[in-house]
Amino acid sequence: MSSTHKIAYLGPEGTFTEMAAKMLPSSGEAELLPMSSVTEALDAVLSGLAMRAVAPIENSLEGGVSATSDALATIPGVQIYGEYLVPVSFDLMARPGTALADVSDVLTHPVAYAQSRKWLDKNLKNPSHIPAASTAAAAKALSNGSSAHAVIAATGAAEIYGLEIIASNIGENQDAQTRFYEIGISGTPPKKTGQDKTSVVVELPDDRPGGLLEMLEQFAARGINLSRIESRPIGDRFGRYRFNIDVEGHLEDEAIGEALMGLHRFSPKVVFLGSYPRADHSDSVHLGNNANPDYESAQAWLGKLRKER
Repeated sequence: MSSTHKIAYLGPEGTFTEMAAKMLPSSGEAELLPMSSVTEALDAVLSGLAMRAVAPIENSLEGGVSATSDALATIPGVQIYGEYLVPVSFDLMARPGTALADVSDVLTHPVAYAQSRKWLDKNLKNPSHIPAASTAAAAKALSNGSSAHAVIAATGAAEIYGLEIIASNIGENQDAQTRFYEIGISGTPPKKTGQDKTSVVVELPDDRPGGLLEMLEQFAARGINLSRIESRPIGDRFGRYRFNIDVEGHLEDEAIGEALMGLHRFSPKVVFLGSYPRADHSDSVHLGNNANPDYESAQAWLGKLRKER
């Protein structure tokens, strides 16, 4: 099977990332390739092993996923082509024949345990947590003979690993979601839909008062709303940061283009990560007189002035 029919994702099987990978339009005919890290998933795309990679970027409760932010900032040649929202619902599952009264030791990822803690304290006698690298890894370990009594994982993990669900939807926040990026080789962004986002990485040029404000003014002056901003250390010394930013709008929007040019003048390093359709299908509107016709009118006026002089 060619790379055009393969999608790499942060595995193992049974994770929420696999659920996101199955939301891609091409997933019905694609082979899904579980990877052990975000970097490996991106490397699969860069090497030609896979056409797309899927990785988590943000959870509505826990915030940003630093591994994905850092990988996109430091690995050249990749681009975001889409985003997907997956509801986060946790089930308590165990080996067949296990009763709820028999459960105390629970194997799962720390985030899943924290989000399910109230339910566990109410329904289990003296619950204890055994940490796992992921909810799916926990389910796999239990099916392979782990000493834990049960695991907390996504619903699909039960069928994959031969477990029984003994309690459903035990997470505290019923509206929790995780957002995922669809990532491919750098190229032409998807066409503007009017319901788009653009992602960039920006490094501050130096550590000085007002530097962050000057960067943000490139967006504010053009009526561009930021949907996410996350600071990450560059790593060469203290006080040096890069900012992973998602804004509402598309590269074809004049306001976005003007902001990117402003950032390029301001910062020694700006990385364009892509323009792509929004998962929530909300309109991307630039406040003030910042729609494309406003820029076209201003450009025509300036051109006339220059011609007359």
